[in-house]
Amino acid sequence: MKDVKEILVDNTCSIKSALKILDMTAMSILLLVDSNNTLIRTVTDGDIRRLLLVGFNLDDTLIQLPKLDSITVRAESDSADVLILMKESEISQIPVVDEFQRPIGVFFQKDIEPRIYLSTPHMGGFERDYIDQAFDTNWIAPLGPNVDGFEEEFSSYVGGTYAAALNSGTSAIHLALRLLDVTHDDVVLCSSFTFVASSNPILYQGATPVFIDSEPETWGMSPVALEKAIQKYIELGVKPKAIIVVHLYGQSADMDKIMVLSKVYDIPVVEDSAESLGSMYKGRHTGTIGKFGIFSFNGNKIITTSGGGMLVSDDKELVDRARFLSTQARDSAPHYEHSEVGYNYRMSNILAGVGRGQLKVLNERVKLKRNISDVYKEGLKDIDAIEWMPEPKQDYSNKWLSVLTINPQETSITPKCLIQKLSKYNIEARHVWKPMHLQPLFNEHDYFKHSNISICDQLFATGVCLPSASSMSAEQQQFVILEIIKVFNEKFSS
Repeated sequence: MKDVKEILVDNTCSIKSALKILDMTAMSILLLVDSNNTLIRTVTDGDIRRLLLVGFNLDDTLIQLPKLDSITVRAESDSADVLILMKESEISQIPVVDEFQRPIGVFFQKDIEPRIYLSTPHMGGFERDYIDQAFDTNWIAPLGPNVDGFEEEFSSYVGGTYAAALNSGTSAIHLALRLLDVTHDDVVLCSSFTFVASSNPILYQGATPVFIDSEPETWGMSPVALEKAIQKYIELGVKPKAIIVVHLYGQSADMDKIMVLSKVYDIPVVEDSAESLGSMYKGRHTGTIGKFGIFSFNGNKIITTSGGGMLVSDDKELVDRARFLSTQARDSAPHYEHSEVGYNYRMSNILAGVGRGQLKVLNERVKLKRNISDVYKEGLKDIDAIEWMPEPKQDYSNKWLSVLTINPQETSITPKCLIQKLSKYNIEARHVWKPMHLQPLFNEHDYFKHSNISICDQLFATGVCLPSASSMSAEQQQFVILEIIKVFNEKFSS
């Protein structure tokens, strides 16, 4: 229960002052009281906005507000009952009053019921052992045994490639492009349906990104659109320097077809596997098929090091060079000698310890994520307007996020509507990635569609990511499912 002193106002308070108090307290509510300090009504920014829309100005006072029988509770009220009342009334805060109807506090939903987040860190219990080991041995410096151990254990997990532990997945993409000698005026072909970190490193190298549509079968890079782009640029006398393929939300792209094009046209592939650690394509780990694979251990990924990444390749010399470049490109000499540009991209020994602990529970996390996806599909199977991200039979997705699309032919519910409705109940859902070719940063760059229809534009217009944290309880997931069903049922019945 929050104190109310800062949010008590009376009828002499101007609309302008009320807005300032709302902004200053960030509590989203004011309590309008009379001279005896008795509650008259609650006041929200929506109430004030409606006053302004009907013609009142900022100097008018709150006496202009209509009377309202505000919902209140007593201090001894059980928090579970308060939460039920909030949900039944579709409000996120309730004033607490004494026997004389004088406000003594406010209950906020976010304080009673923790927010159900999209994807949160999930510790496995082994991380502390490696962190304590680093402290006990004073390996607090950037590099140390945990970095070496994490690289070795990660390499073993994904199938025997060589690995360099870095401070982010973005750094790994940047180094991959540097190792492929991507430079000014080069063209790099990149999935459009992705997060901006996939394409920003192209700009770091002064190269030109060209964006490729998705295909409906995987939502990953369209081999059809990819070949169109390759052929066009070769006809222009510009052979693309690299292909950045993104394995989206844990689902692998169609790597066989993409690798055929890579071989035919002699263009190396960088696999952005930031979201797909633990996923398989025809029995192979994603990130181990192209020339380079990159992974992310950001806080929202399936395992985390708080912030970090990994670059992998079958080419030991290139991975060794990545380590050299990631430690400021310091030459072998008895003093600090540098003959080329380097970067401060290595992972710290402390964070690598977190990664080693997380890696031990990765397979368990994949199972949990896949189970979350299955429960959503079963729980929402009666909503005809919902379709799910595909998973071809030969693939095994880690289901990093459970992602659906809403068929506009079946309902007037939009992704924005669903996301806003869920947010009222402290549930975080999000739009899918806005394609890169639609971003202001890249709106002058070429984009190649899968067909006469842009698949990733369609996905952006209809897609929603649901809460998918591996630590989410069964009760929390059922709550999410019930609220989604309510949204669709309410719309149909209106």
